[in-house]
Amino acid sequence: MYRYQYGLLKNEAIYIAGPECFYTNGYDMLAAMRKRAESLGFRVTLPNEHPLDMNNNDFRKRADSIFADLKAAMNASTVIIADLEAYRGAEPDSGTIFEIGMAYARGIRSYGYTRDKRSLAAKNQQAVLKNGMVYDERGNVMPYAELPFSPTIIGSTKIVEGDFDDCLRALMVDIEEEYKAKAIGEINVSKLLPERQAGTKPLVYLSGFERYETSGESIYKRMKEICTGYGLKAVSPSDTADGIQKKETDNPYIWAASQFANYQQHVRNCDIIIANLNDYRGYEIANDVGFECGMGFQLGKRLYGYMDNTDFLIHRIPNLGEEKEFRDHTGSNVENFNYPANLMFACSMKLFEGKFEEIIAEVAIDLSMGL
Repeated sequence: MYRYQYGLLKNEAIYIAGPECFYTNGYDMLAAMRKRAESLGFRVTLPNEHPLDMNNNDFRKRADSIFADLKAAMNASTVIIADLEAYRGAEPDSGTIFEIGMAYARGIRSYGYTRDKRSLAAKNQQAVLKNGMVYDERGNVMPYAELPFSPTIIGSTKIVEGDFDDCLRALMVDIEEEYKAKAIGEINVSKLLPERQAGTKPLVYLSGFERYETSGESIYKRMKEICTGYGLKAVSPSDTADGIQKKETDNPYIWAASQFANYQQHVRNCDIIIANLNDYRGYEIANDVGFECGMGFQLGKRLYGYMDNTDFLIHRIPNLGEEKEFRDHTGSNVENFNYPANLMFACSMKLFEGKFEEIIAEVAIDLSMGL
């Protein structure tokens, strides 16, 4: 670290994201990351570092306090560095991906680190080979099997093989390159669609893992028919978003980036997101759904979530109970806020229990009343 570099970083504030807060020694790990970043000249906007309302008898108010603090921390940041290690399944912590979605919506830099960039087919122990194809635990040809992460992570985040320090080094080089680019006049222009015309129906985006189901097209067709019956216009991730031209390619990274471009444009185009928050690959919400919810929240979209079972997380995820801090099989503690999902989702949207057909009527009523 050279003195001239230290001065280049003074305006950068890093948001440190990951499930470390659930680890036994997690806060020591986060404190060490913070000290390392600050030693290089960065500022750090670590969530949960301000006074929180953790003595409230209403556990959900405790979660709301945490969520309000992380929103403030996110809005004060210029870059996010996220832990992308597998968590309670074969994919990263969905709350972390929600935060990456928020960061992407703000247009800040996004970095993620992992020790395992193997393909998902290699990391998912429940994958099977049948008739020359890889199938997942849901019985579908495994989506993005040849990639380490879902398309929203691939498209939005610079993925570094290594640890937090490796991300810091990559970030420092990129900042130097950005300063040079400014000097030679390199300009990036974002193309935004015109605003929706007055009087048109609000557009609903159906965010869910159905996009990867073998029968996904027919599932989404039925979901859109149900929405139409309640006066709602809906689009799915399988539809091509206005403003996007999909690319046909055999390259998995180009494919993932193309999928990501389509998904994020849907989020920008829509007014309302209705998200399937059921477990996907373990006890986590699908990463693409988590990203889209986080991005949508940051952009001010209206969010709704639905689950088959809205019992509290501490009842749904096997754990060792209160005496053992509700630790799960990995040693991480399960959130205890009387919510059925990670507080990122529970604090940012209304949650409904039931199948899509059962809850869409309630959503329609809620929308009609402007609640």
